[in-house]
Amino acid sequence: MTEQTSARTYLESTRTSYDTVAADYAELLADELAAKPLDRAILGAFAEVVGPKARAAELGCGPGRVTAHLRGLGLEGIFGIDLSPGMVEVARQRHPDIRFEVGSMTELDLPDASLDGAVAWYSTVHTPPELLPTVFAEIHRVLAPGGRLLLAFKAGDLHRKLSQGYGHDVDLDVYWLPPDQVAALLTDAGFTLDARLVRAPHESERAFQGEQAFFVATHSSPEAPTT
Repeated sequence: MTEQTSARTYLESTRTSYDTVAADYAELLADELAAKPLDRAILGAFAEVVGPKARAAELGCGPGRVTAHLRGLGLEGIFGIDLSPGMVEVARQRHPDIRFEVGSMTELDLPDASLDGAVAWYSTVHTPPELLPTVFAEIHRVLAPGGRLLLAFKAGDLHRKLSQGYGHDVDLDVYWLPPDQVAALLTDAGFTLDARLVRAPHESERAFQGEQAFFVATHSSPEAPTT
C-alpha cells in the first residue's frame, strides 16, 4: 500500500466513524475537562504563551469543546477544523459564536505562516505513524515562525483496532506512541520542544488508555524571534 493510499484509507474510515458517533460523542465528553486539572493547566499555559490576539486553530476539533474552552481562556480568534462534517455540524450547533470548518490535517486549506498557535488535542491518535511526518510538516507550514503547537496524544507503544465506540459500529485505528519518538518527529519537522508533560491515567481512562502526553513546541526558523 502506498503512502497516498494509506492516507486516503485512514481518512475515509476516520471521517465515516466520527460522522456516525458525532452526537453521542459530543454528549458523553461535554464536561470531560472538568475532572482533569492537569489537562486544563496545559491548555491554560498554551493560551497564555500564544496570547489573546493570536491567530489560532484547533486541528481535529471534534464537537468543539476544547476550542470553546480556549476561547473562554481569552483566545478570541481561535477557530476549529475537523475531518468529519458531522462533528463540524455539532460544533457549530453547540458553539455558534466560533468558526468551524471541514478540513484535514494532512492538507490544510490555510496559507503558509498564517497561524500563531495550533492545537492537536488527541487528533493525531488515529494517524498511522508513518504519516505523522506529513501531518507535522503541514502544521509547521501553517504556523508562523515562533508559533506554538500544543499536541496531546496517548503515550505508549500500542496499536488497537476499534470496531465499537460511543454506542455505534466504527472502524478506527488508535495508536499509542513513545513520547521520545514523537519528540524526534517534531524536531525533524522543524519544531523545538518547549515543554513536555506525561501524566498518569485519569480514573475514567484506567481501563485501557494508559499514560497521556502533552507537548508544547515552537516553530523554529531563522526568522523566529530570539527574545
